[in-house]
Amino acid sequence: MTTPASAPWLIVGLGNPGPEYAMNRHNVGFMVADLLAERIGGKFKRAGKAQAQVVEGRIGPPGPAGRRVVLVKPMSYMNLSGGPVNALREFYKVPLGNVVAVHDELDIDYGTLRLKLGGGDNGHNGLKSISKALGREYHRVRFGIGRPPGRMQVADFVLKDFSSAERKELDYFVDRAADSVECLVTEGLERAQSAYNS
Repeated sequence: MTTPASAPWLIVGLGNPGPEYAMNRHNVGFMVADLLAERIGGKFKRAGKAQAQVVEGRIGPPGPAGRRVVLVKPMSYMNLSGGPVNALREFYKVPLGNVVAVHDELDIDYGTLRLKLGGGDNGHNGLKSISKALGREYHRVRFGIGRPPGRMQVADFVLKDFSSAERKELDYFVDRAADSVECLVTEGLERAQSAYNS
């Protein structure tokens, strides 16, 4: 079934709420969502009864030619992201194929991007929760954070801030991830993959 061009996109940045998590590797989805909100000139605000913050706007050419988007930051903590995302998907009548989750990915080198449609959750609690609530056939923008060094536990690694060395390039990589989301929404998955899957 083809999705009408007028259907909105739901772009979900995954992360944990609260200032103590703001610069964690696990919060890179929030960072990308914040930058996209800045680009469309919006500010995140509480979404009615849903446990999330949203910004509505358009991506792409100015005026009606731009694609309608709803940027989302779930405020439920990572492992409960599915509930708020599904509530907003139903409220805004977003087809599953127009849902994009932006998240950290352990199995990819730091700063590398991979865009795809569907697939497993690879142990990512945010994706696990979304897939349980929605099914698997949504887009993912996977932002590489690399594997933990030595014997560090995965949970400790993702909930630590980016290192000072990583932070030197973080703005550039977040910028590139935001570009890839815009490309996905306006030009489609294939074009975005060929431009950004490094």
